[in-house]
Amino acid sequence: MKKTLLLKKCAVYSVLSVGISMMGSVQASLLEDVKSRDTLRCGVSSDKAGFSHLTDDGEWGGMDVDLCRSVAAAVLGDASKVDFVITTAKNRFTALASGEVDVLARATTWTASRDANLGVDFTTPWFYDGQGVMTHADFGVSTIEELDGAVFCLSPGTTSEQNLEDYFGRRDMSYSSVVIEKSTELYNAFQHGRCDAITNDMSGLASRRTQFADPDAFTLLPETISKEPLGAYVPQGDAQWRDIVTWTAFALMNAEELDVTSENVEEMRNNSDNPNVARLLGSDGHIGEKFGLDDAWAYQAIKQVGNYEEIFNRNVGPDTPLNFERGLNRLWSDDGILYAAPVR
Repeated sequence: MKKTLLLKKCAVYSVLSVGISMMGSVQASLLEDVKSRDTLRCGVSSDKAGFSHLTDDGEWGGMDVDLCRSVAAAVLGDASKVDFVITTAKNRFTALASGEVDVLARATTWTASRDANLGVDFTTPWFYDGQGVMTHADFGVSTIEELDGAVFCLSPGTTSEQNLEDYFGRRDMSYSSVVIEKSTELYNAFQHGRCDAITNDMSGLASRRTQFADPDAFTLLPETISKEPLGAYVPQGDAQWRDIVTWTAFALMNAEELDVTSENVEEMRNNSDNPNVARLLGSDGHIGEKFGLDDAWAYQAIKQVGNYEEIFNRNVGPDTPLNFERGLNRLWSDDGILYAAPVR
């Protein structure tokens, strides 16, 4: 009997040991895979100007693109080591959960249902936005309430559908919809009058409008009908990888707060007497090592891609066609809500 009990205990311990071992390997596997293939696979959109899009010369640009480049710099030491994988609103989470991509950086809203149901984990807000409505200027419409009974162009698998239903339902208003999966076809349908209005994140609508043949023929209405914290998602269950992507974004925000830029990062690393700068840039402490990275992980991201302000201004700021105000995306110390956890 004692021998039988001992064998059973050994079997239980063996199962537990295997389980713990598997958990450890799952946590480390994505970082190891990225390092082994020497490339980060990033799921993006192909046509959202300012966030992730192909430029006329075939290069990738945008805030989400720069986030992925920053992760590549932090993990691989080289911001150029990214394979950008085009995803749609409908297949983006499948691509992430199935392992086709390592990071989904596609101006995607953080919601409870996505965290709970899709086998993915959110990292941190990268851009604070809200849902808006665009319509045809010749309608003379100035508020959403005037669109009672209108036909909307909608993309499947987005939060926009539910938000629009909630907004109209609370006001006892009605609408019908034309649902089209591919973004290019969706906006073409809107421009050619298949629907009266189109709804998406304000940033997305403004971005698309700049690409229209006649942007002045379309009006962005002033109301914001939802809150949309946009950011990167990673596969669920890999805490180490989630930390790496999250803290890379935090590092770029902290860099702006500490006045560390791509231009002065070398000098700041060698000469700053600010302990927060020293920890951020890896000249003091071993934060990077704890993540499984080189201690210069944040230094590489900032040097090669820039801090948050540089990334914002380069892609959507006042010297770009989008000309976005920082708004909520100002640092918390500048009356915004962009708040990064401290690197210590």
